[in-house]
This record gives sequence, C-alpha cells and structure tokens, in this order.
Amino acid sequence: MITRRLTLLSASHLLVACLGFALGVYLLPILTAPPDPPAAAVTEMIDAAKYRSNFRRNLPGSDALHWAEGTVAVSPGRIAFDGKMAPGPDYKVYLTREYVDTIDGFLRIKDQSRRVGEAKSFKRLSLELPADVDVEDYTTVVVWCETFSKFISAAQYRQMAESGHGMQGPRGPLEESGGAGR
Repeated sequence: MITRRLTLLSASHLLVACLGFALGVYLLPILTAPPDPPAAAVTEMIDAAKYRSNFRRNLPGSDALHWAEGTVAVSPGRIAFDGKMAPGPDYKVYLTREYVDTIDGFLRIKDQSRRVGEAKSFKRLSLELPADVDVEDYTTVVVWCETFSKFISAAQYRQMAESGHGMQGPRGPLEESGGAGR
C-alpha cells in the first residue's frame, strides 16, 4: 500500500514538474518579449515596401507550436511583419536565395542563407537590415528557432532570375498574394 502510494505521488509530482517546465518554456518568451513596434509605423512600412508576401500557418514544416501568419514586407534596408507568430525562444530571421518550407529544406541551405536579425515580438516586427544586405540577392524570408532547430515559416517575396537578379511575379514587385505563387 505504501509503495503504491509513493509511486502515485512520485508520478503526480513528476507530471506537475514536466507541465510546469513546458509552460515555462512557452510563457517565458511572451513574458520577456519587448513591446511590439507601433501598428501605424509597421503599416506604413508595409504600404511603402518594394515587395510584399505572406507567412502562412499551414506550411509543411510548420506545426501547431511553430508557425507564423501575416504580411511580410521587404524593402532595401528593412523587413516588416504584421500578423501573428507562435511564441518561442531564439527566433532568427533569415534571407534565402530559394524558397523552402520544411526543416530539412532550410537545413540544406542554411549555410548559404543570411541571418539578418531576431524576431522577439510575436505580432509585429520592424527589422533594420545590415548595411551590406541587398534584398535583390535573395528571394525569401524565413523565421527559424535556433534553440530547438524548428522551422517557423517562410514567405517568398520574389523569384530569382537565371542571372541572379530580379524576375518578379505576374503583378510585379508588389506581389501581395504570397510571393510568386507561394
């Protein structure tokens, strides 16, 4: 009887500890996130952007805990985002030369990708790009969780031409329907 009771108590305490840890991992990024940039400023950046696309929640590499959805805008010197992102630690923003939508796809090209900043808030983002980054050298914005090696989302804002620069989608550089068909 005492052994059974001790086993049940141990199991229940272990379960509570595991749930507490999981809740902490989920809530800590929310509690430590900086304030979102002002909505009006992000909207203005999106409206003035050279390229627009969308993060979609239902990509093959996204899941119930790792996703983003909303508008992504790319201009020389800046990336803006307005939407929702699943909270998580250590989200990095990359520019890639090809569209990927899975963990394996991103890991295959990660070494050729350019990390341009961090996503620390989960509704809006205004990210100043490093001075040496030319958005015309890339096609896609990817959000990646470094801590857990998890794909969050991707948005293709333009297609890469054979020469390496500038072939836009059917509506030109202001592609609002999710990049070049993505």
